Amino acid sequence: MSMHTRKYLGIGFLCLLSLVISSQVLAQGDPVEKRRLLMESNNDAATKAITQAVREGNFAEVQVKVKGIMENMDRLLELFPPGSLSEKSRAKPEIWEKWDDFSKYPAKVKKAAQELADAAKAKDEVEVKAKLKSLGEACNSCHKSFRAPKKAS
Repeated sequence: MSMHTRKYLGIGFLCLLSLVISSQVLAQGDPVEKRRLLMESNNDAATKAITQAVREGNFAEVQVKVKGIMENMDRLLELFPPGSLSEKSRAKPEIWEKWDDFSKYPAKVKKAAQELADAAKAKDEVEVKAKLKSLGEACNSCHKSFRAPKKAS
């Protein structure tokens, strides 16, 4: 085995080890923190990256970012175990009081995201802009019902 091969195998092993450790840390982490990170990821993808990609006509990037949002929606409900409120959380108690209503929102957001991805795949700029707005409305409707306003700093 050459020196370069050993070096790349070592780097690959360290990367793999890092992924395993980080996934275990996240798996054991605070659900409130996990939710915050997921929502920040969606916000960064939706309001920043997708909007920029739409402006640039980069429909492939829109599809990639939308896929991430859809994957996050698949994991969302597991990040709201009963009683996972804290001082840091903006989640309202109504989430658990009205779980049947709350649990429908990830599917609504995912549907809006899929429609945006479909419009981007078709490279239909007008439809992409309309579906981006619909995605924002789907997210905001849940936030309006189940997220408290920001706390004063």
